[in-house]
Amino acid sequence: MRRIAGYAILFASALAVAQTKQTSTAAQALKTNFEYINNKILVMAEDFPAGKYDYKLKPEMRTFGALIVHVAAGNTYAGKAGRGENVKWDDQEQDPKKFPSKADVVAMFKKSIEEAKAAMAQNPEGPKHNMQPFLSVLQHSSEHYGLLVAYYRANGLVPPDSRPKK
Repeated sequence: MRRIAGYAILFASALAVAQTKQTSTAAQALKTNFEYINNKILVMAEDFPAGKYDYKLKPEMRTFGALIVHVAAGNTYAGKAGRGENVKWDDQEQDPKKFPSKADVVAMFKKSIEEAKAAMAQNPEGPKHNMQPFLSVLQHSSEHYGLLVAYYRANGLVPPDSRPKK
């Protein structure tokens, strides 16, 4: 039930953004929001110091770099499921050790964004015309964006979106 409520909030937000940006369909609003959150996370992945990519908020949590890899797995899922492939979310997880440097993580994240964008272009309303899996991944990425902000703050850094605009 909470997941449905979350989808309703995300969908309402997407429609509000659509109206302010004069997009005409819910699928376009979803695309706008999907790209918006991915761009915010990409900026963070590129901005966060390479020497802090192994930082964890708590010992049992993922490192900053591993969290970016995890968010990328959601995009990979959206790409495959969005094309109509029968995939499971958990099967898209990657071992963060396969991406040992900041450059490796950023490149992998960019690739995941492109996979999701291609699937969204192919099936803008989702393969079953219910906007899934894109809504699930949008919610997932948005939740982790908030966690990434905490990684910044815990390191005495100001997240890119919180910095004064030039």
